[in-house]
Amino acid sequence: MSAFPPGPVTFLYADVEGSTRLAHTLGAGWGDVLARIRTLVRDAIAAEGGAVVDARGDEVFAAFDAPEPALRAAEDLQRRVADESWPEPTRVRIRVGLHTGLPMVAEDGYVGVEVHRASRIASAGHGGQVVLSEPTVNLLSDVTVRELGTFRLRDLPQPERLFQLGDAEHPPLRDAVTAEARMKIVIADDSVLLREGIVRLLEESGFEVAAQSGTREDVLRHVSMHKPDVAIVDIRMPPTHTDEGLRAAKEIRERFPDTGVLVLSQYVEPAYAMELLSESAEGVGYLLKDRVSDVDEFAAAVRRVGEGGSALDPTVVSQLVGRRRREDPLEDLSPREREVLELMAEGRSNQAISERMFITPRAVEKHVTSIFQKLRLPASSEDHRRVLAVLTYLRG
Repeated sequence: MSAFPPGPVTFLYADVEGSTRLAHTLGAGWGDVLARIRTLVRDAIAAEGGAVVDARGDEVFAAFDAPEPALRAAEDLQRRVADESWPEPTRVRIRVGLHTGLPMVAEDGYVGVEVHRASRIASAGHGGQVVLSEPTVNLLSDVTVRELGTFRLRDLPQPERLFQLGDAEHPPLRDAVTAEARMKIVIADDSVLLREGIVRLLEESGFEVAAQSGTREDVLRHVSMHKPDVAIVDIRMPPTHTDEGLRAAKEIRERFPDTGVLVLSQYVEPAYAMELLSESAEGVGYLLKDRVSDVDEFAAAVRRVGEGGSALDPTVVSQLVGRRRREDPLEDLSPREREVLELMAEGRSNQAISERMFITPRAVEKHVTSIFQKLRLPASSEDHRRVLAVLTYLRG
């Protein structure tokens, strides 16, 4: 195929299961093993006319002009890896994801939602498994596939119907929640009209609203009774309409650590946000009520909080990032790095940032690495710990 056709195209994502463990086990020998893996992957892709779009570490991202050659490449790749002689006690296993869509084309490759969907589908699988999206399966014929179910994947607003190639048994998909297993929500707001509107939006987005409350005492009782995934709380509640909601949110975090807390506020109050984040950014959200009208963004924020991540309003984050200090390391950041930092502090993953900024995931990684170096913050592969480090700095 020609380099980066406009599509539709079928994406193939492949990476090594347990690559960190293998690197520790093999030590200096990991470099040679990784080079052999890359050769096997590239050869399988090239044999079917695919184009490698990006490669980093043990991950390879390729594109094909039709699903059939992509599927053949995936099968060939699994055979090549299984037939290879690896040094003892190494057991190399590759997980592969296939997805067909119509992406956007940038100067250095593909960008957009379809790229992120393909990546998430691949990362849900296990070594030796080929996971396919419904659009890909619908374009294939005479292929044995097994339906795995409909799942919600991290950072994707809509559920995905997924399949696997062949009938082999594999563990349940990773980072995937069955669409039927809906997140349970408790809502507290003294405005009945706003509360009912949020309930309707959440239920239409696939959440289960277990209870509604109008007071601090009532929401604490419902959280204790229903053990929800997320409690959504208005920051100002009766009787004084000052900080009752904030105090309820902090008490929920202390008494029910498995319940995420998303606070809604009518106005920008950075001090309240920092008070809520005083111990950790895990499972915490702070949004302006205006954000509720963007249904997809609001639903994604609720899911991030329910999954242990964070969701901070861009307006609040921009104020925190823009604070001036006597010695301000932020002055060393480029405008692009500052933009990435703000999106990181909102709780967005690298893939979500690349989609928002219309740059490649590799470019985001470079910016993130540079940010941590300039701010003297330890980098981490876990999104919520990364955000926690950034927010800890911002609170300084």
